[in-house]
Amino acid sequence: MPKLYAYTDGACSGNPGPGGWGALLLAKDGDTVLKSRELSGGEAETTNNRMELLAAINALNALDKPSTITVVTDSVYVKDGITKWIHGWKSRGWKTAAKKPVKNEDLWKDLDAATQRHTITWEWVKGHAGFEENEKADELARAGMEPFKSK
Repeated sequence: MPKLYAYTDGACSGNPGPGGWGALLLAKDGDTVLKSRELSGGEAETTNNRMELLAAINALNALDKPSTITVVTDSVYVKDGITKWIHGWKSRGWKTAAKKPVKNEDLWKDLDAATQRHTITWEWVKGHAGFEENEKADELARAGMEPFKSK
C-alpha cells in the first residue's frame, strides 16, 4: 500500500505583499515515488502565514477520497496551530487565550474542514535546510507568487 505525503510551503515578498503557496503530493512505496502532483497559487496582497495555510488546505482538498497522509511543513505556525492551538480557539469561540480574535480565522476554519475526512500525521522540517521535497514546495510557492509581483 503506497504512503501519501504532502510537502507544503508558503512564500511572501514583503509581509504583507505578493505571496504564493506550493504543495508537492507524493504517493510512495518505500523510497520509490509512484505518483506525484504539483500544486501552486498565489495572491497579490497577503502574508506568509496565510500562504502556509493555503498550501496545506489546497493539498488536502486535492485528494479525491478520504486518505491517510503525512503533511510535511516548515511552518511551526501551521503544525502547532492545527495540532495544538485550534482546540482551544474553537472552545473559546475563535479567540486566543488572551481573548483576542484568532488571526487568519477564515483559513484556520478552512484547514479544520479540510482535515475532517482524512487521517493526518503532521511533521515539521526545518525550511531551507536541503530537504529535497520541501525545497520543491518552496519552488512551487515562489512560482505561485510570480504573477503577483510588480514588474
